[in-house]
Amino acid sequence: EVDNSRDSGSEESEEENPAEKNMIWIFSRRFQLSVPKLASRRRVVQELLSDLLRVSHRLFSDTFFPVLEPVIGVGSACEGWSPHKEEDVVYCMFVPLKPPPGHVFHLEPDTTGDTPQRSMRIRVELVCTCLCAQNMLCFLHHSEEELKRNQVASLLHTLCTGPYLDVEKIALWFQTFVIAAWSLVPQSHHYDVQVLPSSRSCTMKLMKASERSLFVETIFSVQQGDSDIFLSSQPAEARLLPSTTWLESYAVAEAKFFRHVARQAPPRSCHLKCLRLCARLLEGSSFSIYALKTAVMHLLTLIPLSEWQHRYLLLRVDDIMQYLRCCLEEKRLKHFFFGNEDMPEEISLPPAFQRAQPLNLFQHLAQDPAAQTEAMQAFDKL
Repeated sequence: EVDNSRDSGSEESEEENPAEKNMIWIFSRRFQLSVPKLASRRRVVQELLSDLLRVSHRLFSDTFFPVLEPVIGVGSACEGWSPHKEEDVVYCMFVPLKPPPGHVFHLEPDTTGDTPQRSMRIRVELVCTCLCAQNMLCFLHHSEEELKRNQVASLLHTLCTGPYLDVEKIALWFQTFVIAAWSLVPQSHHYDVQVLPSSRSCTMKLMKASERSLFVETIFSVQQGDSDIFLSSQPAEARLLPSTTWLESYAVAEAKFFRHVARQAPPRSCHLKCLRLCARLLEGSSFSIYALKTAVMHLLTLIPLSEWQHRYLLLRVDDIMQYLRCCLEEKRLKHFFFGNEDMPEEISLPPAFQRAQPLNLFQHLAQDPAAQTEAMQAFDKL
């Protein structure tokens, strides 16, 4: 986890010349680069969800609902930066789901929809538990009467549609749990909670007297094998999806990459400040924050980390914007996690990712010359 509390807009370096110091100060003020509460608020959110999951393990221990694994912080706020003002930050947390006893998950490609991200369905299958030491009946080899009389319903009969895990049913189940269990967690003495409407996640607004509200989005996920690639309940952009469709997410691998960089980078590295600054520069344009983040991840593997010291902030910002402009000209921005030979070893990817041809995030521009011309003109106006 990146502790960004020291990263404030008032940072100075005796090696910067006065003009650069002044420019960095102006940028810091104008774009509100300092987000000093990110790390401490992130810890509050993680503690809250850990406490909620402990309650869930007690409440659901004798049921066949999904097993809720420890939360994983994802997204910009958990990577140590944010494109938003402090009051607009949403802390995103993945809650990985594991199958309960007597069940297994099979990941199947979903060909029912047309989405830019790879989509899958999660088929739930019952497995024999006759030889297990656990005190449970086997869903396959005990009679329906015996099961109805002595055992609660299987996951197939609660949170699935047909044989497939249903995102919307899981979201409603978890939202209902949070409302019912709130009084059982220590945070209920300090915060009031409001569960906001969401069909595919659980978004909480935590309210505390005389303090800004804290927004938490809990996103349900299923891990692909032992890798850092997950299926996510929440699409990156607002779009209507079938309730049994899950989208491939690289958010956990991205968070892991930024932790890797934080360990290797110089003590006062400016890479997160560059990200925040460029995100604010692009605010209001049609240019996606994900494309910006992808560009910065590439540059962090191309430019030695020693060259990301704070005194190089203006140079690195210029590099980022020039890199993005070149990608627009060439109508090509490679996805970071496909066919990337510069991937840190500690990031675990499915074998197919390493062998894959790089995906082009600007494929839509390659297919639409008018859109590319428009994007170039808009970028040059920034």
